[in-house]
Amino acid sequence: MKKIVPHNDRHAAKESKDILNDIRRLVQYIRLASRDSEKQFGLSAAQLFVLHRLFEEEGLSINDLAERTMTHQSSVSVVVQKLETKGYVKKTVFDGDGRKFKLSLTKKGEALIQKAPNAIQDTLIDALEKVDPKVKKNFAKGFSTFLRLAGIEGEAPLLFAEDIEKKRKK
Repeated sequence: MKKIVPHNDRHAAKESKDILNDIRRLVQYIRLASRDSEKQFGLSAAQLFVLHRLFEEEGLSINDLAERTMTHQSSVSVVVQKLETKGYVKKTVFDGDGRKFKLSLTKKGEALIQKAPNAIQDTLIDALEKVDPKVKKNFAKGFSTFLRLAGIEGEAPLLFAEDIEKKRKK
């Protein structure tokens, strides 16, 4: 026997399905962008994003870069270390403070970023900036609630696609 679903429940089920499909689309888009970046340039989407930020503004500290990438300082530090190891980024000591470093692109980093496409994160940030402030506030609150109820909360998240790269290599 077929269960009769009240109209309101069908509407709520459709909204849930639409939300899950949107999340799937977003995750897929990020994965594909990162895979393309890895194939073309040997860099994750997160690494490409950091290079773009350093290309726009030389001499940033790790904390400045974390602010510009809208993520946690420890996540940026991990990405910068990888880029430094690959020869795309260099650290130099800030004048007057031997404990603080400023970051800049190497010639190799500049050459790569000039031929690289925009990072997926830039596309997402641009889209968020176009969202009505009230809608954005409600979205932020609602999405945080959703993640908390799903048990997805806790540590500072890594930059987009950086955690995917780590899991693949393990």
